[in-house]
Amino acid sequence: MSQQNIFLPLLAFLVSAAVASITMPWLLRLCKKKGLYDLPDERKVHTNNIPRLGGAVFVPSILLGMCVSVYALSAIEGGFPAFHPSTFAIVTGVFIIYLIGLLDDLMGLRATFKFAIQLSTALFLPFCNLYVNNFDGLFGLGEVAVWVGYPFTILLCLLIVNSINLIDGIDGLASGLSVIALTAFAVLFARLDVLMYTLLTASLIGAVLVFMYYNLFGKAERGTKTFMGDTGSLILGYALAYLVMKYSMSNSAVLPARPHALMIACTLLLIPIFDLIRVALTRLVHGKGMFHPDKTHIHHLCMAAGFSMRQSLVMILSAQLFFILLNVCLLLLANVSPTVVLAIDILLFAGGIWWLILRGKRLNNSI
Repeated sequence: MSQQNIFLPLLAFLVSAAVASITMPWLLRLCKKKGLYDLPDERKVHTNNIPRLGGAVFVPSILLGMCVSVYALSAIEGGFPAFHPSTFAIVTGVFIIYLIGLLDDLMGLRATFKFAIQLSTALFLPFCNLYVNNFDGLFGLGEVAVWVGYPFTILLCLLIVNSINLIDGIDGLASGLSVIALTAFAVLFARLDVLMYTLLTASLIGAVLVFMYYNLFGKAERGTKTFMGDTGSLILGYALAYLVMKYSMSNSAVLPARPHALMIACTLLLIPIFDLIRVALTRLVHGKGMFHPDKTHIHHLCMAAGFSMRQSLVMILSAQLFFILLNVCLLLLANVSPTVVLAIDILLFAGGIWWLILRGKRLNNSI
């Protein structure tokens, strides 16, 4: 990378982190003044009233981080970079998701209504001609027609958005998984020398890390602890879905060729995606609705198996890093078929879940 391509992402990261650091204390005071708390109940693991709007700092922080770094780029190159009209449609989708998240955190919205909005914003991706058009050998498929790629893109977007939203159940989990994925995307886009997406990921990382500090190390009794709420988790999910589609789409005019792009991109979010699919299938098997709340997500299973919240966090983040390393080695070094790699991932994930369930049952029987 050139010095310019190192300086600008660092600038985006620092500006975004600075904005989040400045606005977070103000936001926490606002939550305390207005009584905007996430109240404990039988499904939640916390026992204190915690401010739930921590994720509201994401969009302002990312926006300023991007604006400052793009302005610096224009000063270096003597003019602003050209933006495709579709960019503004994606930005519109981001603000719709942001608004829905805020309204849900402030007054509560029906799950079906939120899903309808998510579906509407997912349509923005193929509308902007951004879709998965090449499976690169996964399931034996290569290039696919738009009538396959469009529905698959919408489904995958919904899956990613909801996987981040629903795995946000213990401190640091959704943000930690997001930071892992964003850091990997930053490296991938930087290696491809695609500056704008490197700036976007760097801005996201800066904002999320500041939130993660307050979420993990803040003290409820001092009013310094916060949750990201739906505002944060939906924004992160939508941003990650966008990055997955952008990296996965085969278009030599935008990005140079990269092997197993779809599989690599999805690997970065393997744990939340697999967990959501598992929970959804389990609910269907037991005749429950897709939006039925329960305590069957992977973090619930870890804690039911006797692990503390921090131990569960470390286990799940470590598992995500393990799958990334495993898949990169199998796909890029050993040249294993992506379909075989996916089968290995499913078996390993299912084995881990089965172990947690058995451990939890033995622990309950011994009490």
